Amino acid sequence: MNKLQFKGSWNEMKGKLKQKYAQLTDDDLKYAEGQDEELVGRLQKKLGKSADEVRRILEQ
Repeated sequence: MNKLQFKGSWNEMKGKLKQKYAQLTDDDLKYAEGQDEELVGRLQKKLGKSADEVRRILEQ
């Protein structure tokens, strides 16, 4: 898969995700460079969405 492309910083994105999806925790949103698939997988399980849907959410 391609590397995730965030608009703005990851901290900004985390804040937006927590506002939109209150069920997400800091542990769900842990992200380190090169761990895109792990992040997508965690969010997929927590949000009940496909990997493509999660990627679209993250890259908005």
